[in-house]
Formats: sequence, structure tokens, C-alpha cells
Amino acid sequence: MSFESLDHLVTFVPATDLQVARAFYGDVLGLDIVSVDDFAIGIRIGGTDLRITKVETLTPQPFTVLGWNVDDLANTMAVLAERGVEFLRFDGMEQDGAGVWAAPGGALVSWFRDPDGNTLSLTQLG
Repeated sequence: MSFESLDHLVTFVPATDLQVARAFYGDVLGLDIVSVDDFAIGIRIGGTDLRITKVETLTPQPFTVLGWNVDDLANTMAVLAERGVEFLRFDGMEQDGAGVWAAPGGALVSWFRDPDGNTLSLTQLG
């Protein structure tokens, strides 16, 4: 029996309405949708597959479930804000006027939610 290396990551995000999720992830975030069926939306991001998986009910988690590293956080936030994305503020975290948190290591981080309330993030590494 041989063992294949675990070098192709597939990540999953739940969604209660795949049509709404498809519009958000495809149109708002601009991700490349490669497949759609009754169970999931397939998206390819670099070498990673993202599956937006249909669920009947969902209780969003209180933490980030999916995030992206970006080169220019301010520009990325501006583009997404123009598309209707609202960035989050968290009590007890020092965030600037745009909602950006400066991590101790120098990274800049912002958060937003998808239509199901899943918390997503953008990070500009320091």
C-alpha cells in the first residue's frame, strides 16, 4: 500500500443557500467558480480547492473560517466595500477607522462575513 503526499489542500465553507453563496463568492469576491451542483460550489484559488458546501442549518463560528493574504489591504478593502462588503469591528481589539487591526508581528488584518455569517479575513503580512 502506498501513501500519497498530502500536498493538495481542499478547504470547506458551509452555506445554506448555494445561489446566494455563488453570487457572493463569484461576483462580490471575484473568485473563479469551476463547478456547481446540488451539493457544493467548487472554486479554485491557486493550488487550493474551496468547496462551498450545502448545509440545511448553520450556526456560524465565532472565529475566522477562511482568509486570504493580500498585497495591498487598503485597496482590497476599498474594492470589496464598493461591492457591498461591510468590515467588522470587535470589542476589545484596537482597530483603525477602517476596521484594520495591526497584529504584534506587523501584519494588518480585517474581517468580514459571507451571507451565512461565516467570518472571513484579509491579511497583509508585515
